Amino acid sequence: MKLPEEVYVLARKKKSKPFRAVTAVKAAAREVVGTPPPTRRDPDLTKETRKKPKHKKTLERLLSDQE
Repeated sequence: MKLPEEVYVLARKKKSKPFRAVTAVKAAAREVVGTPPPTRRDPDLTKETRKKPKHKKTLERLLSDQE
């Protein structure tokens, strides 16, 4: 069986997503107000103070700290 030299590949039709009211409301709000500025969370200082060291001190370090 001989294959044709020119093969046409058809692109599949993109499946449409279902309508969601939340996305429509957010899009309308962005048009009126504009996009919100990006925010950066402040580090939680209480977590850092409670954090224990990952490794126990070695005997060499314990002896060098005493001197």
